Amino acid sequence: MSVPVRIAIQGATGRMGQALQAAAAASSAVTLGAAFEREGHAAIGTAINTQGIKIGADLAAAAGDYDVLIDFTRPEGTLAALEICLAQNKAVVIGTTGFTAEQKARIDAAAQRIPILMAGNFSIGVNLCLKLLEDAARVLGEDFDIEVVEAHHRHKVDAPSGTALMMGEAAARGAGRDLGQDAVYERYGHTGARERRTIGFSTVRGGDVVGDHTVMFLGEGERVEITHKASSRMNFANGAVRAAAWLAGRAPGLYSMRQVLGF
Repeated sequence: MSVPVRIAIQGATGRMGQALQAAAAASSAVTLGAAFEREGHAAIGTAINTQGIKIGADLAAAAGDYDVLIDFTRPEGTLAALEICLAQNKAVVIGTTGFTAEQKARIDAAAQRIPILMAGNFSIGVNLCLKLLEDAARVLGEDFDIEVVEAHHRHKVDAPSGTALMMGEAAARGAGRDLGQDAVYERYGHTGARERRTIGFSTVRGGDVVGDHTVMFLGEGERVEITHKASSRMNFANGAVRAAAWLAGRAPGLYSMRQVLGF
């Protein structure tokens, strides 16, 4: 039987951090080796499991406690942790969203030296939808307009969501379009008729919505919709833990859930 992969969780007391703790506890493929919060957090020093692991603030001092870091925090915090993992040759699973182009370039550069798995969504169902979206866009072609609608809880700070962007990219690939050129993120006032090749995004924020995403293919006389609705963060956490177990020991590179799931 293989030895469980030791993981560390950054942002351990947040919504995703707590879900990741639960997913790790239920998994035979990983074991929790360390947990962290930002400097000055009230939970620093608090024991979080029966093994006596305490929440720390110094990732650099815990190199001997983990093999893979899982980070679902904020771009600045993730990049700071990434620098430490680079120095210590640790693998990183990144679930943080909202990176700028310059920040993504830093992650790309880091992936030349360590294994990094980055995804806007770790749900198995969402990643299946991405494959379906690419196939649907390829089949439906230029005769269908593409719109992405997403909804999240009131606390989410970036828009559109990372998952919505992934879905838009999947549809763009299938349709032979360039999302960078064809995406429309705002509509207001007299916009004129819709350009055929555009891919529109609509964002809803409110309440405690975990994450709803729908991609609509709108044609003349018919409409095809592919929808994913998350009712719990555990599906994201279970996918991230599965990704961490898969990533351990891999060669340097930037990986995605497509490789984990064998797509």
